[in-house]
Amino acid sequence: MSTFLWVIVPYLCLTTFVVGHYWRYRYDKFGWTTRSSQLYENRLLRLGSPLFHFGMLGVVGGHVVGLLVPESWTGGAGISNRAYHWAALTLGLAAAAATVVGLAILIYRRRTVGPVFSATTKMDKLMYVVLAGVILLGVWNTVSGAAFMFGGHEYDYREGVSVWYRQFWSFHPHPSLMAAAPLSFQLHALVASGLFALWPFTRLVHVFSAPVGYLTRPYIVYRSRDTQLGSRRPRRGWERVG
Repeated sequence: MSTFLWVIVPYLCLTTFVVGHYWRYRYDKFGWTTRSSQLYENRLLRLGSPLFHFGMLGVVGGHVVGLLVPESWTGGAGISNRAYHWAALTLGLAAAAATVVGLAILIYRRRTVGPVFSATTKMDKLMYVVLAGVILLGVWNTVSGAAFMFGGHEYDYREGVSVWYRQFWSFHPHPSLMAAAPLSFQLHALVASGLFALWPFTRLVHVFSAPVGYLTRPYIVYRSRDTQLGSRRPRRGWERVG
């Protein structure tokens, strides 16, 4: 069971993530969109969207440092384990608070604004449920880490989950590391894997979109159809052609 949960399932989800995006881009380019609902309601969106997106940037940054940077590196840089956990706790809670509040506003908006709710698909609803589950489990793991600050016992994910995650990308994961992790960390990893498998088939694909083409596309030429060429009379000596 450990091999199935912590080796087979994550790699199946990763394969679905990669192949699904290729399929979506190859056969559904016109569906590669955020399905923006800004035209239906703007006030709540202007509040919730920045909170959620900037909060998520902090959350992703925290995961990059916590999962990819070994403890020996931060120790070699002169950062003690206690200082690291203090920074992870304070910055993590700030990012988590912004993300949760922003997501709550966006879900409230989508449920209470009629046109926005009408434009919500079943896949959108499933995506919100799974995304909220991942975020709330991550918040719980962050809050439970406060026990270390007050002298209690804390599971050191940098010696377990983080090691397994780095091994996962080197294609040599040891399932025993995740099997020994607390249930909240296991659920967080499993639900996150499910989110990545679901990702290519939702509006989340817009994360990988950037308006790079705007930098190189040619200028758009506008020509008037007015017989007077606008509000001004033609200058003397010039005749209209055509």
